[in-house]
Amino acid sequence: MARTYRMSGIQRVINAVYRWLTERGLGADFRHILTVRGRRSGEPRSLPVDVLEVDGSRWLVSPYGIVPWVHNVRAAGELTLRRAGAETGWRATEVRGAEAVPVIRAYLRAVPVTRPYWEVTADSPEAEIVAAVPKHPVFRLVPP
Repeated sequence: MARTYRMSGIQRVINAVYRWLTERGLGADFRHILTVRGRRSGEPRSLPVDVLEVDGSRWLVSPYGIVPWVHNVRAAGELTLRRAGAETGWRATEVRGAEAVPVIRAYLRAVPVTRPYWEVTADSPEAEIVAAVPKHPVFRLVPP
């Protein structure tokens, strides 16, 4: 059974460390600071995320389920990613079904710390991964 993600005090500290590292270009190359407009407040919301390149496209995956940033990205459709002082804008298009499978497989291999929050593994049958997509949204990122 997959663990449920809860924002705890420890998680806030970890996110602050990841943010600090990412803003300086340190740590995993795929880690960025996502900024998206809040769907209710309209204010920018930022947090560290992992963005993978798979088959020549950039992808944003929600390993922790349908969390607030997912709702905000769905509502805004646009976001910015920042790393080491460089900031780029992107349009986000949610993908479903079999199109998300290779992305999820790559994500699970690249970011092992999130594995406890998934009900599948990188080696699970395609049908099981497709069934997990609604719980773990996947977004293709394209330049605006």
